[in-house]
Formats: sequence, C-alpha cells, structure tokens
Amino acid sequence: MELELFITPLLLFLFSIFILFRGKKKPDRLPPGYLGLPLIGQSLDLLKALKADKVENWFQEKITKHGPIWKVGLFGYPTVVLNGPTANKFIYTFDGNILTNTQPPSMSRIIGSKNLSELTGNDHKRVRAALTSFLKLEVLKQYVAKVDEEIQHHLQTHWHGKHEVQVQPLIKTLTFNVICSLLFGIERGPKRDKILPHFKHMIEGVLAIPINLPFTQFNRGILARRKLVPIILDLIREKREALEEQKQQANHHKDLITELLCMRNEDGSTTTSDEEITDNIILVMAAGYDTTSALLTFLVRLLANNESIYSTLVHGNASYLRFYCYHCKKQEKIAKNKAHGEALTWEDLTKMKYMWRVASEMLRINPPVNLNFRRTMQDIEYGGFIIPKGWQVLISQSMTHMNNDIFQDPTMFDPKRFEKHAPQPPPFSFVPFGAGSRMCPAIELAKMEILAMMHHLVTRFTWELVKKDESFKRNPMPEFDQGLFVRIKPTKA
Repeated sequence: MELELFITPLLLFLFSIFILFRGKKKPDRLPPGYLGLPLIGQSLDLLKALKADKVENWFQEKITKHGPIWKVGLFGYPTVVLNGPTANKFIYTFDGNILTNTQPPSMSRIIGSKNLSELTGNDHKRVRAALTSFLKLEVLKQYVAKVDEEIQHHLQTHWHGKHEVQVQPLIKTLTFNVICSLLFGIERGPKRDKILPHFKHMIEGVLAIPINLPFTQFNRGILARRKLVPIILDLIREKREALEEQKQQANHHKDLITELLCMRNEDGSTTTSDEEITDNIILVMAAGYDTTSALLTFLVRLLANNESIYSTLVHGNASYLRFYCYHCKKQEKIAKNKAHGEALTWEDLTKMKYMWRVASEMLRINPPVNLNFRRTMQDIEYGGFIIPKGWQVLISQSMTHMNNDIFQDPTMFDPKRFEKHAPQPPPFSFVPFGAGSRMCPAIELAKMEILAMMHHLVTRFTWELVKKDESFKRNPMPEFDQGLFVRIKPTKA
C-alpha cells in the first residue's frame, strides 16, 4: 500500500510531463538527436559513462551519429550538447542574462538558488565581487600559514607512523578542514564533525535524477541540506553578534562569513543577504572539497607511478631530466631552509613552478569537473540550429583537453605543454577552472592548497600503490574504487 502511494503520484507526474512535451510545438531547425523519456531522457546513459570515466566516448558516439551539435534529454530538461573551443567561448562569454548558468534541478535544489553559479546580471556581479574580495590573491597571501598549519597537523595525525593510508578520503578530510578554517572560522572539534556527514550526502545528490522519493540520492541530498542550513545560519548569527560586540577586531584572520557580513553598500546596508551567504558558502564548500581533493589524489597516484611517467616524459631527453631534477632540488632547498614545523610562505609557493605545471597537465587529462551546463532564457541560434528557450546547453572540458588537433598526443602526460615558452593552445581550449566572468573565484585558494600539500608530501614521504591498477569512477566527481591505498615510508631527515 505504501509503495503504491509513492508510485502512483510518480506515474501521474511522468505522464503529465509526457503530455506537456508532446503538446509543445517544436521550433524549426532543432539539432538532430533523441530526447528520450520525459524527465529521465538519457540521464542514466550519461551517468553510466561518467562512472566509467567514458564521457569522451559518450560524446564521440553522439558526434559520429549526429554531428558536432545534437540534442538529448538530461536531468529533467531537453539539452543541446556542444563541443570545441568555439563552443566553450560561446558558453563562457555569451550574455549571461540570455544564456544563464542555471544548473540541473538537482544541483540548484541542493546547493541553493542564490549561489553564484545560478545568479545572472547585477546579482551575479554583486555576489561575485563579494566572494572575490576574500578569495583574491592579495588577501589569500596572508592565509598561507593558516593553510599550511592545517596540512602539517593533518599529516602528523593521519600519515606519520602509518604503513598504509587511504589517500582520497584522507585528502577530502584535509580539504574539508581547510574550508572550515578559512570559510567558517571553525577550529578543529565537534562543530566540524557535525557538518561533515551532512555535506557528504549533499555532494552525492548534486547530479542525481531529481525524483524526491525516500532512499534516492536526490532525497538524501535534500534532507542533508535541510540539516546543514540551520548550522550555517547559526554561524552567521554568532559572527554577526561577535561583530556587533567588536570581538573580531583583534582577530587578524577573518573567515569568509565574517568578511561577507562586514561588506556594506553605500547606504550602509549589507551587500549580501543571509540566504546568499548560506548558498555561496555551500557552493564554495562543494567546489573546494571534491575538486581539490580529486586533483591531489591523482597527483599522488602519478608520483607513485613515476618510473613509467618519467620514461614517457623524458623519452631519452637527458636535458629535460636534468631540468626535472633541478626543480626537485628546489623543493628540497625550500624544506631545508625551514625549521621543523615552520610554515611555508607565499614566496615559497611561487618557487614551485614545475609542480604547478604537473598539476596543470593533470587538470587537462583528468579535470575534476567534466560537465558544464547552461540554460536559455530565449531562443538562441548557434551553428545553424535553434536552441529553444528553457533548454539546457552542455559542454565537456575533455572534448578540447583531449583533442589531438589542440594538444598533440593528448593521452601522453607532458608538463612541458605548460612551460612559459611552449606553444599556447587556442583560447578557450584549456578550461579546467572555467573562463571569462565564470572563472572559478577560488582558483588561487586551490593552487595554494595543492602546492603546499604536495610540497610536504614529497619532502616527507615516499610511497607506492598497494593496487597498481586501481580504477576510479565519476560520481559525479572522480572516486577511486578503494580510495587509492598506498604504502608510505618517511624520508630520511
């Protein structure tokens, strides 16, 4: 009986969507393709490709069948899929009031409708300015020591004295703690522990099929958001009260919530509402938690497999091997100039140029975020086709990152692509952090975390993979099947 109570409304809803779709007059010059079933469309096929890390194959099959532009039903909406640098430029630079950054329903419901990626026009400019005021390079430089302290504490707690570690879950814990420290101003303890499980359930539901029934990923994500939002609102209230009592004046390191509360318009009113602060705190949490941890995990795997990668990179080129060793010695020199436990500085990070080239090449081959959605607010013409009002538009970064016409031998891992004097790819070809006004505002924070963590790892440990061929799936972020187990040994002092 209870099952019927759930199934009957669902069937009625699907039937009504079907009738609605049938009754709509289709515009002329639609792209070729097949929308599939109402609501579900081909979402399951795309999710299957994501989990197998076969998104490029999924795209290529459709390109072979339909051409470079095609339509498909995804996550509740008819969708037009584009690919290539021209498509990337179109997505990232087109008028944001006409081609909005509206995400699939599951993402907007769970992250929140007032988050930066959902806003357009003046609202987007206002909230982005508020966020970037804290996340810009000049401000973040003063937080290097704070990030470094979290990393050193993490390594001392979870790595030192261990023979084997599960890399990805541990690095997720690290990135979560950095986020809590810088964004929330929450020190280590019960408050952090209370937030983490709700946040994990939210992340799992952001690209789920938007059917809000018990036991679905989407439902778990919605419930987790309901539990997390009151915690964030309590933090906002506490920090507002502390500001009113001027308790924050002696605290040199402001967190993001405090920074947003301090910002004022010319008339003295607050720049951002509590709802906007809440949704954008969740957005930055989501963006930093999985993306940074995924890249760091890929880098740990890369260095564990260094013999094969070195042979591919060096390819008999002794001069490049000497170049690589020179940069390894730079890491050692930075470490030797530090007293035990002494924090890295911004100047130290600026010397780690080769490490960032390695990270950039990993971002090209394995971008943590591989899909970008937009929504049309009116009919748009592109490539000789009409994209109707209300439809989604989708691109995948991998379609340019792994294009042989743009990056020669794209499956080969080669940091030389990102050397200062190397040939530059066409604009909008390398877009792991987005582009234009939709560039990720936290890029410098991510860079800071990655360089500092990798520095401490390579100067403190050596490691090898427990399972050489451990695979990963995208769910929607990359997840290693067993969390990437490695055997570790401390380096000799």
